[in-house]
Amino acid sequence: MPTKVKCLASLEAGKYPVPSTVARRDLRSDDIEIKILYCGICHSDIHHVRSNWGPDGYGYPVVPGHEIVGKVFRVGLEVSKFKVGDSVGVGCMVDSCQTCATCKNDREQYCNSTTFTYGSLDRRDGSRTYGGYTETIVVTEKFVLSIPETLDLAGAAPLLCAGITTYSPLRRWDTHPGSKVGVVGLGGLGHMALKLAKAMGADVTLFSRSQGKAEDAKRLGADQFVISSDPEQMKAVAGQFDLIIDTVPYNHDVNPYVKALVPEGSLVLVGYFGPLEPTVNSAPLVLRSQNLAGSLIGGIKETQEMLDFCGQHKIMSDIEVINARDLHSAYERLVKGDVMQRFVIDITTL
Repeated sequence: MPTKVKCLASLEAGKYPVPSTVARRDLRSDDIEIKILYCGICHSDIHHVRSNWGPDGYGYPVVPGHEIVGKVFRVGLEVSKFKVGDSVGVGCMVDSCQTCATCKNDREQYCNSTTFTYGSLDRRDGSRTYGGYTETIVVTEKFVLSIPETLDLAGAAPLLCAGITTYSPLRRWDTHPGSKVGVVGLGGLGHMALKLAKAMGADVTLFSRSQGKAEDAKRLGADQFVISSDPEQMKAVAGQFDLIIDTVPYNHDVNPYVKALVPEGSLVLVGYFGPLEPTVNSAPLVLRSQNLAGSLIGGIKETQEMLDFCGQHKIMSDIEVINARDLHSAYERLVKGDVMQRFVIDITTL
């Protein structure tokens, strides 16, 4: 039978989550039930509960959270990879069709039937999916990830979204020792991009509008720091970068960053979903065979690879752990940019 669990839920469009309860489905033979210990707060959570992307298609309540870590609490009869007590994580997806070309190529994030961790419907029984602002979560074994023992669980939580969102383009564009990588913005995504690119051996530059970010950028691995609003500094780095990862979460002018690319270089957007203004000048893209691309998350195989890489290099997110009662103030601080990296909810405080 479904089990009621405590949670923080958005009960109607535009309303921040409040204490509530939701029903978790009973365990299937290939399911794992996880006792959640920590859940990171992603900007997507705020967009979702504030209806910035339109009203939720499946109604309310909505329980956000897709940066989930905890311990295996129960396993189904057919589960073989995990046992009770294992440290595990769940990211942005909890299921997919497993039969289409993208699923067979370990790119479940592109499946037309992907079941997202919250705000989706279970493809087998039609029940709503609820995210990590809850005591427990029930997930198909294939979509459960192993957390390396070398990682602190709270610091590992944001890797399930911010980590894979930045790791995936770094790998896809073959970052290696000697690569010149730029990162635009120093927030939850940007600081992970710095750490990961540096661990891959790249020469890394942070682009920021604020000189106040320079010290943090160097601490996180940046070799250079460029004030993006200074035309002279931007001119000085023109034509230098193999890859620039743009983590800015709102509309902005990307043309200066295109100019900073080498021929055949790539500018990859990971933080903004929407039209770009002013219009992107296609001339340098065509004349220098440059790429303007986007990237979301990775598949389950790549996400586990990212976690193992982070475990090997002891890479975790810089975090601020909060009590569940402080969620609303954390949301407001995140909206205002009053946090350097990532908030993580201590779910035991529900």
